[in-house]
Amino acid sequence: MAMSGMRLGEMLVTMGLLSQDRLDEALKTQKQVGGKLGEVLVNNGYLTEEKIMKALSQKFGIPLVSLDSIDIEDTVLKIIPSHIARRYHIMPVTKKRTSLIIAMADPTNIATISDVKFFTGYHVEPVITSEGAIAKAIEKYYGAPQAVQLQKVMQDLGAGVDEQSFQLVEDEDKSDVASLEADAKQAPVVNIVNLLITEAVRKGASDIHIESYENEFRVRLRIDGILYDIIKLPQKYRDGVVSRIKVMARLDIAEKRLPQDGRIKLQMKLDDRVKNLDLRVSVLPTLFGEKIVMRLLDKDNLMVDMDRLGFEQESFAKFEEAIFKPWGMVLVTGPTGSGKTNTLYSAIARINSPEINITTAEDPVEFNLAGINQVQVHEGIGLTFASALRSFLRQDPNVILVGEIRDSETAEIAVKAALTGHLVLSTLHTNDAPSAVTRMVNMGVEQLLVTSSVILICAQRLIRRICQDCKEKIEIPPKALLNIGFSPDEASNVEVYAGKGCSKCGNTGYKGRIGLYEVMTMSDEIRRMILEGASTIDLKRQAIHEGMITLRQSGLIKIKNGITTIEEVIRETVL
Repeated sequence: MAMSGMRLGEMLVTMGLLSQDRLDEALKTQKQVGGKLGEVLVNNGYLTEEKIMKALSQKFGIPLVSLDSIDIEDTVLKIIPSHIARRYHIMPVTKKRTSLIIAMADPTNIATISDVKFFTGYHVEPVITSEGAIAKAIEKYYGAPQAVQLQKVMQDLGAGVDEQSFQLVEDEDKSDVASLEADAKQAPVVNIVNLLITEAVRKGASDIHIESYENEFRVRLRIDGILYDIIKLPQKYRDGVVSRIKVMARLDIAEKRLPQDGRIKLQMKLDDRVKNLDLRVSVLPTLFGEKIVMRLLDKDNLMVDMDRLGFEQESFAKFEEAIFKPWGMVLVTGPTGSGKTNTLYSAIARINSPEINITTAEDPVEFNLAGINQVQVHEGIGLTFASALRSFLRQDPNVILVGEIRDSETAEIAVKAALTGHLVLSTLHTNDAPSAVTRMVNMGVEQLLVTSSVILICAQRLIRRICQDCKEKIEIPPKALLNIGFSPDEASNVEVYAGKGCSKCGNTGYKGRIGLYEVMTMSDEIRRMILEGASTIDLKRQAIHEGMITLRQSGLIKIKNGITTIEEVIRETVL
């Protein structure tokens, strides 16, 4: 029942199964409580789910199936991996020669049918079943999705996590928050927060999302770049949990109308080992309460070994050569969460030595690195990237790391620093390496200065690795491999793998992440083209001609080496 509410409602009215008055009432209810129209109709008792499915089947001439009465073969299940089934909420049923029969709740979803056809290389024929039946079948054949099983742990909130295993690291300028802490120190609330942090660390999560809605209070974890629903907490704990986290982060517990940012330093005992954690806390007022996102900064998860980041050999050689140059600018580009900070930290760890003065301006400083002078940007008091850069130039630096070039002033100072004998490392938000040139020019940096200062641009993405404990070979038609960029020879010979799902990876088929890298060096020809105002497409074409491995090609290499899946590469790259 995933088709648009208006289309479904109008169809049911036209077929005489629903009155216009009841449709209007259901749409009004849907607007108030949210959810899908089909669910509202069933909950209100206007129609049964079975009647709605039969109506869809009759309307579109598509068979209605009962997944409970079908035994799906393993060969069919391997065509649609679990992550595809979960993402699109579909279930493979059977295959007939070049056709694949898939069960869907919304047979009008052409985008899903097209994506599955593209991914599998099969002609897709949909059949209809309910969303509940699909969810049940996915769990039956693929296993339960990865989730922290907090429900079971929290059946007795009194047990919780040993309070002695948590110790807040106090700031020197401790504020008087005794009365606020008292309100947020109810035993169940403390246990809930401790449990969430503990399980997030155990699962290797990068972020904890705590979200308030009208009728639910849910928690999600971002694991290997993907958000997973973890638990729906009782509504009565909402205010207590939010207050507890705000007190821990030294935020204003009484301010609920404005966004706030803070930090929690924790020392926790986990599996007989003491861990020092740094949590970056962001509080955002929403319609039904405050949303909290906690970013876990665990130094144990920081990988500064450049050899293990995921660079192809040719790309790595170019990047390493650039960071060992005495001056110039190296830009790392990509969206938020693509691993840019990790790459920059790895670069300065590589070149760090007692003979070199390295200074960084970051917002925020995510990890403390030995031997590096790190400055926390604080725009509220005037310590911006630009002002920090000006100060750096009076500190006799060899290498300057700028967390992000956000404006023309910062770009101008960074370029001047690169042109006056300093190596400057920084980041931009662009889709690929050639686009960074256009971004710099749009910021107001003259083309001549771009060509004179920038020596290398590296674009990157993060994709999930196949779990090595449940990795297995899967059959993909050569046509599908051609569609994603493999050559005819590669398409006929490449072996493709996916994770079946096991207890080690939470039945997702993935464990850990690796980078895709696109490294563009500033050759004489590319510099000439920039000065002549060449387009991003022309620059990319020339860079590929000179041997640049694109993000998509980097992904194809990792598919060929059995490191990741086709779906992951398609999700993060384009041809």
